Amino acid sequence: MTQIVVLPHVELCPDGALIDARPGESVCQNLLENGIAIEHACEMSCACTTCHVIVREGFGALDASDEVEDDLLDKAWGLEPNSRLSCQAIVNDTPLVIEIPRYSINMAKEGKR
Repeated sequence: MTQIVVLPHVELCPDGALIDARPGESVCQNLLENGIAIEHACEMSCACTTCHVIVREGFGALDASDEVEDDLLDKAWGLEPNSRLSCQAIVNDTPLVIEIPRYSINMAKEGKR
């Protein structure tokens, strides 16, 4: 198993987490299977940006994003050069450190702070 370190997120994972992830599954699937309720409004079909994460370590080991993901990421709140849609980032044998941004595009539209 590959480890994913999830940095603390005030609502979804206040203390952070260390999970044993299954290679071949997306970061989003692994988070959900381990009790981290990351948003995924499009049900992981690469049609929104609610599952946006920032890969703090291990980014270079992930397969490159495609044009559809890149176009969607342009709309993500808090975009950084090492941002990915967690539904499209497939875990391999390299450990990852990820940060879930404080807000998603849904939360910003709904006025949450």
